[in-house]
Amino acid sequence: MDRMTATEAIITAKLAKGLTWPAIAQAVGASKEWVTAGCLGQMTFTAPQAKALGDLLGLTPEVVACLQIPPYRGSLPTAVPTDPLIYRFYELVSVYGTTFKALIHEEFGDGIMSAIDFKMDLTREPDPKGDRVKIVMSGKFLPYRTY
Repeated sequence: MDRMTATEAIITAKLAKGLTWPAIAQAVGASKEWVTAGCLGQMTFTAPQAKALGDLLGLTPEVVACLQIPPYRGSLPTAVPTDPLIYRFYELVSVYGTTFKALIHEEFGDGIMSAIDFKMDLTREPDPKGDRVKIVMSGKFLPYRTY
């Protein structure tokens, strides 16, 4: 059993049962963003989380066990994403990456924003000109050390 096969089983069951990512996240007991990332093969579920997911979706014991193994992270099949939505994030970093870096370094010093000690919230923001996607990301600042 590998993560790609586990992910396919999860998506197939999700569609068959007509479930949403927030409904699945509620059953697992974590945020919709983290659970979705886990279901798509990017996070490690605890045994109780994997069991809750397996019970909800009717997953095999092999899939449930696979979800508890730390994954190989990084889900994009190419260096430059070809999916239009994902490409816009690539474009966002290409255009604003140096701005993020300059502002973070000025505010916090020399370091990085963690993608490990991290949380995200994605919501719909109503707008008369067309609804907007609002993404709030929060990562712990990790300074570079001198040794």
